[in-house]
Amino acid sequence: MNVAAETRRELPNKKVRRLDPAAIVGVMSRDINLFRKFWKATTFSSIVEPTIYLLAFGFGFGGLVASVNGVDYIEYVGTGVVASAALFSSVFAGMFNTFIRREFQRTYDALLAAPVSVEELVTAEVLWISCRAGIYCMAPLFVAIAFGLDPLWGIMLVPFVGFITGWGFASFGVLISAMAKSIDNFNYVTSAIITPLFLLAGTFFPINELPPAIEWLAQFNPLYHCVQLVRDLVIFGLGWIDLVHLAALLLFAVVMWRLAIWRQTKQLID
Repeated sequence: MNVAAETRRELPNKKVRRLDPAAIVGVMSRDINLFRKFWKATTFSSIVEPTIYLLAFGFGFGGLVASVNGVDYIEYVGTGVVASAALFSSVFAGMFNTFIRREFQRTYDALLAAPVSVEELVTAEVLWISCRAGIYCMAPLFVAIAFGLDPLWGIMLVPFVGFITGWGFASFGVLISAMAKSIDNFNYVTSAIITPLFLLAGTFFPINELPPAIEWLAQFNPLYHCVQLVRDLVIFGLGWIDLVHLAALLLFAVVMWRLAIWRQTKQLID
């Protein structure tokens, strides 16, 4: 049993499953202080990669495909790449940062020796990553606006969609980090899960162009719901179907969050 577990056994009045705002803010403050030191590299990778996808596909395929569903192709891709920005800025931070802090730096043992529960710890990590995802996901839209996108008022809600999407995938990353035996195991997740989700989200082409079986599976992809919701907010306008997209994102976020807490508890306490 590690130091954190011993400390918890000596504190019988400490609630293990609760969400104390002070504890969450305390853990987040540490993340923010670290971010101040590395924000340039983190922001560069989180913003530039989706922007490169936007420019490469927007102008590359845009020369062959003028429009999709009545929308200029670069605008179609620009709104779709928002989901990619939220994905890349959240899932990898959830996987790598959590694994390193638990296995190498032993940061979590030190935090859990204080009056902080695993639930609060995971929630703080996921909350901070999600806030960043909500901001970073706007970068592709600003690029698309520079190339002619005339957005609807719903663009103001895109950071909220990016936050929810980031919450789900940050939690997924934390869950995977608790299951992985080594950092090398993340390669399997990246190739077998993250890449297919990225490609089958409707970012670069409509999913109804796919074979029926794959199209049906793609509708269970959280990124697909993010893409559709963002496009409706920015281009087409909201409809009743967007409640389904929002519900799917919220369900994914909550389920992944609870699974991440459960698995990290087994790693850190049990």
